[in-house]
Amino acid sequence: MKEILSEIGMIARALDSISNIEFKEHDLTKGQYLYLVRICENPGIIQEKLAEMLKVNRTTAARAIKRLEMNGFLEKKEDWDNKKIRKLYPTVKGAYVYPFIKKENVYSNHVALDGFSKSEVETIHNLIQRVQKNIVIEWENVRNREQKNY
Repeated sequence: MKEILSEIGMIARALDSISNIEFKEHDLTKGQYLYLVRICENPGIIQEKLAEMLKVNRTTAARAIKRLEMNGFLEKKEDWDNKKIRKLYPTVKGAYVYPFIKKENVYSNHVALDGFSKSEVETIHNLIQRVQKNIVIEWENVRNREQKNY
């Protein structure tokens, strides 16, 4: 069997390294840009939903959110109906950086898919979605502490 996941992992690590270098001038590091993008695209999202969307545990999300808040990229606001709920919103600084992050993503997509036909891109997209679906099911099982059968 081919080592597909090691190839996907290498791609993910390379893209993460590129992003960390590109976004350093904006004081974004260690994948924080992923959180900021989702908050900009979903203003008012709660931390739990954000963690689920990014497939990280709550502690990891809390650390990243705290750093983004300390660096002025986002703010937490109380929900009008439920004072226990803190919703996440981009600040002016966060909203300013968002288009730069999106441009880098579009550029990286272009670089990654250079030389592929539209049909090949569609095939890659469909196959990756299938892989993602399988992994999300496994992630949920592990998160729920279900025993794995190796």
